[in-house]
Amino acid sequence: MSVYVVLVNYNGWGDTIECLETLFRSRAPSFRVLVCDNGSTDGSLERIAAWAERRLDFLPSNGPLKRLLHASAERPLSFARYTKEEAEAGGDAAERAPLVLIECGANLGFAGGNNVGLSYALVRADFDYAWLLNNDTAVEPDALGAMLCRLKEAPGAGLCASTLLEYGRPERIQALGGGWYCKWLGLAWHLGRLGRWRGEADRDGVERRMHYPVGASMMASRRFVEEIGLLSEDYFLYFEELDWVLRAAGRFALVYAPRSVVYHKVGASVGTSSNPGKKSAVCDYWNARNRIFFTRRWFPEALPTVYLALVGTIMTRILLGRWDRVTMLLRLLTQGASACAVHPDALPKKA
Repeated sequence: MSVYVVLVNYNGWGDTIECLETLFRSRAPSFRVLVCDNGSTDGSLERIAAWAERRLDFLPSNGPLKRLLHASAERPLSFARYTKEEAEAGGDAAERAPLVLIECGANLGFAGGNNVGLSYALVRADFDYAWLLNNDTAVEPDALGAMLCRLKEAPGAGLCASTLLEYGRPERIQALGGGWYCKWLGLAWHLGRLGRWRGEADRDGVERRMHYPVGASMMASRRFVEEIGLLSEDYFLYFEELDWVLRAAGRFALVYAPRSVVYHKVGASVGTSSNPGKKSAVCDYWNARNRIFFTRRWFPEALPTVYLALVGTIMTRILLGRWDRVTMLLRLLTQGASACAVHPDALPKKA
């Protein structure tokens, strides 16, 4: 049995190295880590390679999670390096490096980057599970093992979620496994959000209420990926997990492993925030775009109320004086499907 851990990196080599430092302390057998680089311009793969070869040291912070990084992970660490095309063909069949660096060649988004890693794993005979993990996370040593145990306990399960805690305030919950989605507003709420983590959770209660796993940490079985297919690349950012779950409706169950604890630097990658005044332009655009796109695909009867909810979002941006966002959101509302084709490079470059 082998687990492939997939990290998508975009100009975030420091976060990725910290994540790798904690991953390679995992108390779990037989796992490999795939770093899929989405066209970074900061030399990310070169720096990660230098870290693996021990030519670059990782300097842990003195923050609340320093206990996870009290000693450096074992290095030098052997690694393989592939282009997107080589990886999607499975790479070298004889290669068994614990770390694989993949050059995607462009920013393929959350789904696209993960799909390159999943495609590599699917060609490999030893692939049993894939752990999709955000690169801006740190993990407890038992996080991987806890998800494996939960999936084995529930043979009908296809996806398993973790306990996500805030990196800077690890006593605070970002999500207990996943969230609840309201189709009439096109909005999701993370279960347990902003509550205090006391080391345990009502696993069965969470599983009953959970509509989707939070994509920052979710494990999929090989059978799930083979039968349901890869993540939809129509979204670029946000809503991919919900789409995956709906495609699997009635065929696979969702499960939650409370002891799989992952600390997430919320918003580090794209400026996600629950505070409207702190959301980046990228976050605002893709969140609104995909509320419309996802609703049109799965719940067209809810489009009128989702549009009304987005009018409320526009009013909030007016009150904040974010006129660039107002223009962008109005364009989404008025142009519909044609606006949904806008490439992220067309977005404002400043938050």
